[in-house]
Amino acid sequence: MPTYKIAVIGDKDSILGFRTIGVDTFPVTGSEAALSALKKLVAEEYGVIFITEELAAELEEIIADLNKRYLPAVVLIPNSQGTLGIGIRQIKNNVEKAIGADILFRKEG
Repeated sequence: MPTYKIAVIGDKDSILGFRTIGVDTFPVTGSEAALSALKKLVAEEYGVIFITEELAAELEEIIADLNKRYLPAVVLIPNSQGTLGIGIRQIKNNVEKAIGADILFRKEG
């Protein structure tokens, strides 16, 4: 069974801590550099790619296409300035699609 690597794409301040736990980091400053890094990581068969929400918002179409595939898993994370809520909405939608109901955020009445 192959061993897949993990990477994170984002601004330097947001991803620096990932290096300390052995994750490959790819600091970028804009959507073009993020797209280039993302394509490289997909070609190198990374298993999990974390990307900051701010950059992911600019690469929405390609990330949606990648999420239709088995690998890589593309996971949105907040940047150092905070969350845009995109990542948690993505998780909610995926859970709802898999389970058939909103078990994470449903309101108990």
